[in-house]
Parts: sequence; C-alpha cells; structure tokens
Amino acid sequence: MTKPFRRVIVYGSFVSYCLCCVISFPFSRYNAYRTPTFPQFRTQYIRRRSQLLRENAKCGFEPGLRRQYLKLRSQLLALRYGPLSEQSSFRASSVRSSRTTLDRMEDFEEDPRAQGARGHRRSVSRGSYQLQAQMNRAVYDERPPGSLVPTSVAEASRAMAGDTTLSENYAFAGMHHIFDQHVDSAVPRLQFANDDKHLLACCSLDGTLSIMTLSPPPPSVKVTLKGHGGPVTDFAWSLSNDIIVSTSLDGTLRIWNTEDGRCIREVRDPESSELLCCTFQPMNNNLTVVGNSKHHLQVVNISTGKKVKGGSSKLTGRVLSLSFDAPGKILWAGDDRGSIFSFLFDMATGKLTKAKRLVVSEGSSICSISARSWISREARDPSLLVNACVNKLLLYRVVDNEGTLQLKRSFPIQHGSQLVHSIFCPLMSFRQGACVVTGSEDGCVYFFDVERNTKAIVNKLQGHGGPVLDVSFNCDESLLASADSTGMVIIWRREQK
Repeated sequence: MTKPFRRVIVYGSFVSYCLCCVISFPFSRYNAYRTPTFPQFRTQYIRRRSQLLRENAKCGFEPGLRRQYLKLRSQLLALRYGPLSEQSSFRASSVRSSRTTLDRMEDFEEDPRAQGARGHRRSVSRGSYQLQAQMNRAVYDERPPGSLVPTSVAEASRAMAGDTTLSENYAFAGMHHIFDQHVDSAVPRLQFANDDKHLLACCSLDGTLSIMTLSPPPPSVKVTLKGHGGPVTDFAWSLSNDIIVSTSLDGTLRIWNTEDGRCIREVRDPESSELLCCTFQPMNNNLTVVGNSKHHLQVVNISTGKKVKGGSSKLTGRVLSLSFDAPGKILWAGDDRGSIFSFLFDMATGKLTKAKRLVVSEGSSICSISARSWISREARDPSLLVNACVNKLLLYRVVDNEGTLQLKRSFPIQHGSQLVHSIFCPLMSFRQGACVVTGSEDGCVYFFDVERNTKAIVNKLQGHGGPVLDVSFNCDESLLASADSTGMVIIWRREQK
C-alpha cells in the first residue's frame, strides 16, 4: 500500500489525490465509473471507500490517524461533490435522476452495461444470468455459519442490521394515513416516487390519477390528473419523478407533468384497443412499453409519440403485466391466458425479440410481474415475483440471459380473479432473510420471507374493506402503501421500537 497521506499538506493537490489514488487497491478499476454528474457513482464511490477503510483498519494502522484522514476526506468529498442529499437528482434530457437503493447500486456495480443511461454508454456483452446465479450461490455457500452477508468478516453488517429479526424489521402496524378520494372506484395501482419517502401516486377506475404528499403534515392530495375518458389501468413514474405515463381503457397513453398535473401528450392506440399496462425502459425513459387488450406489446417513444420500428410483438392473450430486469436488457410480459413471455430488448434500436415462453397455468391471468437481480444479500439469485390467479404467490429463479424461469417457491394467498400485485422490498439490506409483500383478495397484506421453509408469513396487515390490489414501499421502507377495490389507500408506518 502506498503512503496514503503524502500529499495531505498540499491541499489542492490532495483533492485529486484523495479522489483518485489514496489507496492502491483493486478499487482503482472503479475510477472510470466515477462521474460528478451521476449520483449513483458518487454513492458507489463512498461505499467502496468505506468498505476498504474498514478492511484496512484491521491491518494495524493508527486509529487516530485514520479518523483524521476520514474527517478530512469527507470534507474534501463535500467540496468536490456537494453534500450527499437524501434524494439525489440530475438533469439531462428527460432523465434527471436515478434510483439509488442498494439494489440498484449492486446492479451498477456488478453490471457495467447499466452505465448506458446518459452519455456513458459502454459496449459490453449481455453476460449470463446463469453464470451470475452460480457465482452468487458459490459465494453464498462459502460464508461462515451465522454471518448475515456472504463475507468472511460480517461485524459491520451485523452492526447495520442492529441485531434485529426479520419480523422486527417488518413490524408495520399503525396506520399513518388513509386516502379516500377515489372511494367507490377501485385503485388498481399505486407507487411511491423513485427515491422518495413522501411522494405517492395512484390511478383509479374513475378515470383519474392522484399524486399525494405525506410531508409536511398533514398528508394531502397534491394534484389530480384528469383527462382520460375511461378507467385508468396502469401508470409509471419516470426515474426523475417529473413525468408520469398512464394507460386507460379509453385507448390512450397519456404523459403528465407531475408538478402541475398538465397532460403533455396523448398517444392513441392505432388499433383503438384498450391499454392495460405500461412501464418505462429503465435505462432510457424516452421509451415506454405498452400492452393492450388485443394481445399486442409495443415500444413507444414518448418524446415523439410514435411507435418504435421493430418494437412490437404479440402474446397469446390480453397483456396485463410488464417488468424489465435492472439493466433493461430483458422484458417479461404476462397475459390473461396464463403465459409469461421474455423478450430481448435492443438498447440501440428499441427492437423486441421474443425469447422464451412459460405457461404458469392455462387460462389464469398473470396480474403482476416484478424482477430483481438480488432479493437480498442472503437470497442472491436473479428472481421474478409473479401473481397469477392460482391462489399462490410465485417466486421464479431467472436461469439464463434469455429470461428462462424456474419455479423456486410459492406462497398461499387468496387470489382467484382480481388483478392483485406484489413487490420485492426495495432495500438490499444486511438483515437476515429476504422479504416480499403482496395484496390478497381476503383484504389483507402479507409479508413473506422467501428463505423460510416453514411459517413464511412474517407479518399480516388487516384494515381494508375489499381485495387489496397493490402495495408499494417508500425508498427507506419506513412506510408501506396499499390500495383496494373499494378505492381506499392506506399508508402503514413501521412500528417504532
């Protein structure tokens, strides 16, 4: 290791030295990824530095000198990048910010392909989900007994977890607030804004969408989005939270300004068919994928309002659910005939290539699909969480780079006809276990630990007067929102110990 403080006297030189070559370690390979205008890399840099400092501190360095260095380094980083805010953002074209949960950070760290969001596109091969899963499991199997993460030294991880159990981590109990502006009309979808604790949106079968804010108190409806001529079936936040796209049974895709509720653009389906679902391409928010009732899937450029050439395909039934993997290379789509299709997405052209098909249950609707690279540091396989009308929540392992699925676990819930959705917990934390949350037709919200072989239910929330259709966490998991078929939205708060 080189002398880490040889330029500490020369303040100006030390800035560049601290940022580039303080520690002679393999971390230098991340230097190319540190970009001042990209918040992900700033956070990644700080986390990597912290990890290396913890490891090097055990090699016998003087603690006082190390503390002095850390203090000076934090000051220099603040001067160089500015204070690290809770909700980072950058402005560039239509994409101004990006998700910064631990899950997204792992995706960027493990997959340099994901750097293609803005002006930092790299020509890197697709890689292999199968190889990734094998490597993940190999590391998992080599961990020492009792460690919380797959590492030989887990003291820091245990400290972050706070020695709490999974049940304590998901002890949601009290109601923070109840929204009823859509009463008597089902709320099929709701979602917290990206990297935000207090901004939430939902759509309703009454033909409107609501953007709600939970802070400052009291919680209130910030703006109502009006314009659709029929029930709103789905919506999605852009990464920067400045735009929402929504689909409706009126056959239109609408693009909204989230600040003033103004409709920026309306895109009509050329077949005049009902639009049932939508999702943004995660690395390029100019592209949105839309599914309709005539079995078609289509990539739309929201800047022009035109469909992308080669970006269409046909399923066996009405397209009800969509989900990309984190790098945006694979798209999964589910229909009302019980099939899940995987598509390869060409980042350069927006072209879709059909890859695989899985029949979950013939004639059973695939209502919800959620993809995740890692569920947690304990459950390290690329996974897909699926709601199908088979009275079960299904967890699949993604086994290759074409999106092939292998059933891993199933959990019993009441789900036979409604469009029920589920989610992974947003933080890849250091706690033990890996949790997923789902709605249910019995009016309850269920928390399941996917790593438990028995008694997988971690928590159960009761309070809705009808089937719970959707659930959503805020960015730090301090609040959980759930919506039901009666139009009620409940905000649940984590129980304080």
